Amino acid sequence: MSARGRFTGIGVGPGPAGLIPVAAVAALAEADVIYLPRARSSEVSAARQCLAGLGLAPEKMREVEFDMERDRDALAANYGRMAEAVAAELDAGRHVAYLTIGDSMTYSTYGYLLSALRARRPGLEHRTFPGVTSFAATAAALSWPLGEGKERILILPCPDDVAALRADIESHDIVVLMKIGARLPAVLTLLADMDIARHCAFARRIGLPGELLCDDVTRLDADSASGYLATLLIRRQARVERPL
Repeated sequence: MSARGRFTGIGVGPGPAGLIPVAAVAALAEADVIYLPRARSSEVSAARQCLAGLGLAPEKMREVEFDMERDRDALAANYGRMAEAVAAELDAGRHVAYLTIGDSMTYSTYGYLLSALRARRPGLEHRTFPGVTSFAATAAALSWPLGEGKERILILPCPDDVAALRADIESHDIVVLMKIGARLPAVLTLLADMDIARHCAFARRIGLPGELLCDDVTRLDADSASGYLATLLIRRQARVERPL
C-alpha cells in the first residue's frame, strides 16, 4: 500500500502573477495534482492566471467549481464532496496542492476544505503557505497606507445592514470591506452621506483582466464597478501627514 500523500494549501495572487512565496513555488513543482478553485460564474479560474510564467505542467491542474452558499448545510456538503475527492488522491500516495486567491486563511475556500479533510483523515500531513491579501495588494497599488501609528483597523465581509456598516465605520479608523457584490451602490451612498468617500479606495480584479483601481470613490460608478473580487478601503477621517 502506498504511503499517504501530502496536502498543501497555497495562497496566490490576488491577481498579478508572481505574488507567491518562493517556498510555495517549490511545493507546487513537487505536487502531483493541483486543484484550482473557479467560481461557478467564471469561465476561467483566477488562480490559474496567477500562475503565469511558472512553467507548471498543465496536466497536473484540475479546476473545481464552487459556490459560497449561504446555507451552512449546503456549504458543508459541497466541501465534503471536494474533501472526499482530495482524500482519494492522498490515499493513493499523490501529493495534492490546493490554490486559493489571496491569503490561504483569510476568507478562503481553503479553510473549509482543510477542516473537512482533517475530519476525514486525522493525522493528515499538510502545510499551509500564506499569500498576499486583496486589501494588501490594493493598498500597495494605490499607495494607500493601511494603518499608521495606533489606527484601529476592522476587516469584515460587507454587512447587509447599512446601519451596521455605519456603526463599524464610526468605531474604527479604517475599515477593510470584502465580499461586497451587489451591495456596492448602497455602500457608496453611505460613504457619500458620511462625507468620507474622497478618503476611500476601491479595487476590483486587481492584476487580472478587467482590473479597476480608484483612490477616491466619489469618482466610482457603482453599476460598472460591481462584481466579483472587489475590495474597499474606508478611512473615517482624512489622512494626516506625519512629520518626519
